Amino acid sequence: MNEKKSVYTLLDLPYGYSELEPIISEEQLRVHHDKHHRAYINAANSILEKLSGEMREEEKKNAARDLSFNLGGHILHSLFWPTMAPPGKGGEPGELFSSLVKKDFGSFHKFKDIFSQNAISVQGSGWSALSYDPNIGKLLITQIEKHNVNLYPVLPIIMVLDVWEHAYYLDYQNKRGDFIEGFWKIVNWYEIENRLGLLKGV
Repeated sequence: MNEKKSVYTLLDLPYGYSELEPIISEEQLRVHHDKHHRAYINAANSILEKLSGEMREEEKKNAARDLSFNLGGHILHSLFWPTMAPPGKGGEPGELFSSLVKKDFGSFHKFKDIFSQNAISVQGSGWSALSYDPNIGKLLITQIEKHNVNLYPVLPIIMVLDVWEHAYYLDYQNKRGDFIEGFWKIVNWYEIENRLGLLKGV
């Protein structure tokens, strides 16, 4: 009998569970990665298996909705983990990124403030996202409700911050702003520059 293989799998983090301390504790990161992200993957794989069988029309609609939610969670978390690096190892904003930030926001300080306010103002559960629109050559900051990447304009995400409570509650409780401020100390600017470079072909 052939063993069924999962379509989606949980990849290892690009750092150890304790390496983002003191910004994100080992306990918080383990729960977030190994419990929450894994749950989205398991649910997406389970739904795909169900969709391959016989289902009533209403069941198919519900399954499609649930697949969108869980697959969106997997996609966003997969972008989120490499967006961070251990404190002191993420480098500084690169030349390509910095030039675009200056053009589109005026200064890095203004960009940081807008992105942070965007993140803290997410109602309920969601994400703050920085994307690049190659059609107009601009960086755009938007919010993503829950995991609704299907409602988000189809633009490549350069940087994303998870502001669901499960991302920070063990460490910060209801102090989302403190978590956001800590995030800037662990941004992986090498990864941000690399993503942007790939999109611009440089």
